[in-house]
Amino acid sequence: MADMNFNTTSGETVARELLIAYLNTGESGTPVWSPVGKRVEDSSEEFDWGEETKKDIFGNTYTTLKKPTITQTFDPCELDAADVAQKKIWNLAIKEQNAQALANMDMLIVHLYAGTADTAVFAERFSACSVKPSGLGGEGGGNIGMPIDVTYGGTRTTGTAALSNGAVTFTADE
Repeated sequence: MADMNFNTTSGETVARELLIAYLNTGESGTPVWSPVGKRVEDSSEEFDWGEETKKDIFGNTYTTLKKPTITQTFDPCELDAADVAQKKIWNLAIKEQNAQALANMDMLIVHLYAGTADTAVFAERFSACSVKPSGLGGEGGGNIGMPIDVTYGGTRTTGTAALSNGAVTFTADE
């Protein structure tokens, strides 16, 4: 596979809002991609490569890596009636306490800065993610927050995403 180019202006840094995580709030075969992270000020994917460093009997150092476990925290994630992803997570976690469903969520990471802007940007779909709130509440006089921890898992399928009027369409690589 050829290297991708960034579709941003050369010499300028890439804006954070060009990396978005989406939760499938529809069905597996007819996904509806809803963004996760409304009202969240800072959220990053964290990569655990399972790094192991050893010295052999000759004193040479070697390092091995495994495919990464990718986690992401959305905190604070203040409740908002217009946030479709948040409402789905709240219903599964708080209302139903459906641990099995929360451990089997369909997520899409869209890299809006890589590929052809809006029509064919790089995307990664993960078929069985753990999406779990780590709390519910907040400071008196403030807002109710529901911090969310995501561990991306299941089958990773790469492809492209197209955006049109806020709707996201994912097309898997062949």
